[in-house]
Amino acid sequence: MCRILGSFAAGADRPEPAQLAAVSARQRHGGPDEHHVLSGPGWSLGCDRLAVTDPCGGRQPYRLPHLPGILAVLNGEIYNHAELRRALAARGHRFPDRCDGTVLPALYAEYGPAFAEHLDGMFAVALLDLRPGRAQLVLAVDDMGMKPLHLHHDPYDGSTRFASEIPALLAFEGVRISPREDALDTVLATRTSFSTHTALAGVDVLPPGATALVRPGTAPVVRRRGPHRAKPLGGTQDVLRHEVRRLARAEVPVCAVTSGGLDSGLVTALAAEHARETDAPPLHTFHLTYRGRWPDSEAAYARSVARRARTVHHEVAVDPDELGSLLTRTVRHLGQPNADPITLSTYALFRAVRQNGFTVALTGDGADELFGGYDRMRAAPAAPEGPDWAGAYADALSAAPRLLREHLYTANYRAYIADTGSAADRIAQELRSAEAVGADRLTATTAFETRWRLPAYHLRRLDHLSMAWAVEARLPFLQPSVVTHARSLPVAARTGKRALYEAGAELLPPSVLRRPKQPFTLPVAAMLAPGGPLLDLVREMLSPARLVLGGKIRADRAAKLLARHLEHPTPQAALTLWSLAVHELWTEVVQGMRIPAGCAA
Repeated sequence: MCRILGSFAAGADRPEPAQLAAVSARQRHGGPDEHHVLSGPGWSLGCDRLAVTDPCGGRQPYRLPHLPGILAVLNGEIYNHAELRRALAARGHRFPDRCDGTVLPALYAEYGPAFAEHLDGMFAVALLDLRPGRAQLVLAVDDMGMKPLHLHHDPYDGSTRFASEIPALLAFEGVRISPREDALDTVLATRTSFSTHTALAGVDVLPPGATALVRPGTAPVVRRRGPHRAKPLGGTQDVLRHEVRRLARAEVPVCAVTSGGLDSGLVTALAAEHARETDAPPLHTFHLTYRGRWPDSEAAYARSVARRARTVHHEVAVDPDELGSLLTRTVRHLGQPNADPITLSTYALFRAVRQNGFTVALTGDGADELFGGYDRMRAAPAAPEGPDWAGAYADALSAAPRLLREHLYTANYRAYIADTGSAADRIAQELRSAEAVGADRLTATTAFETRWRLPAYHLRRLDHLSMAWAVEARLPFLQPSVVTHARSLPVAARTGKRALYEAGAELLPPSVLRRPKQPFTLPVAAMLAPGGPLLDLVREMLSPARLVLGGKIRADRAAKLLARHLEHPTPQAALTLWSLAVHELWTEVVQGMRIPAGCAA
């Protein structure tokens, strides 16, 4: 697991070492163990390494003596690297170590840009072919988008630059960016940037399961690969058990994140079972809560899961007075606004994981998307016939419903969104189109959630905020065998996570199986109440002077929304106010991202 960076331009000079050092410094928190950058006329390739597989080997960029001119860097894990190494060795290739990424130059030499089709894992790969007459840059990410890769192409000089994190990408000289005009609407409508866009015009993210080919002086040509398929391994519990055991093996300490819900509970129970059966030390589990008495605490459920699984349980209590600082740090690490208060909890949780000596953490992310766990996914099939169901689905994704958004917008901004269209409109149209060609609504929503919502909303956040503390988050639910299995189930089995409840019947406490669904997040409505720890921060971000300067939100209506919430707190008003504040803070933070400076955790 690492942070990677690089550039490719025809006929350009060698990049300045100071510039490359500035890029690396902004994402060094994710790769504190080793740092190397190579460069030449018109190109650079670098890595900040978090040593997980073969900690004593694996020097990046990867180079093999018998393949001069082929260089590669990897962020992530290639789980089938031993199998690939054996197959490549049989073809005459030799390797200096047993690190997973060492196979990449040889794999490319054998298969060219199709090399990524042979990888099983979570990865973002950059490979430079500098051989005479073959010069090209190849970029690839895994099928689910677990490891993001951010790109900038300059149409004026034909250069392409990339980095694992947006702040690092912005430290490259020549990266021209500006906040997207629709960024505020997108945040309120979908809670984060949507599709391959980021909140910055000029910065895109490679879509899941895609390979980009960059030839000298040309823009990246992006192609989606076919999915990496795995053979069926039995029932839901068997498939998940296999993946948890596979991902629990590491040469560094491994723990599990235990929220107290079904998904993380299953991962926890199976990982603890694996530890006992292999005579390994007991599994450590981590749960985050906030000091004081706050509604919707899941701590009791998490303790129940830990007791049942016999883990060493860590209940991490964060002081609410720290929330303002946490928000600034998360916005800076993400590089773009994310309206879900879960960002603060995620950042603080992985801080505790790292401080307790763990480098790998197993999580339950991805289960809701694959097994129909969200309320909106259960409601869609039961909605009346007609196109309105898709609009209602899009509204369920929002931080602020459409009518409230339009009420808050200035006349000019409302007209702009009406003219250009909202991300919510594009989502609804995609869902209607899927239904029109014969997909049932659960299949249509599952495809949307896994292709677009999951990588943009969950996985970029999880990657950035775990790696802010140099922790590798591993996701058993998003491995090919589980994905293939979930998609093969009948609709009834993947509605409301029925298959997962059946799988957990003998593994989890009854209280966890019976409890209502609840996201792992921050009790923002209570914390925005009078005297709450978030109130002053939100008031500052939504001051009339700020909003008038931005020109998108009517300051008087935002003030009235805050006043009504303080009189009668509601989750909807709180989330809307929080989202507006996050966007305002991001617009302030992004201005400083153009200064080449480190970004310490």
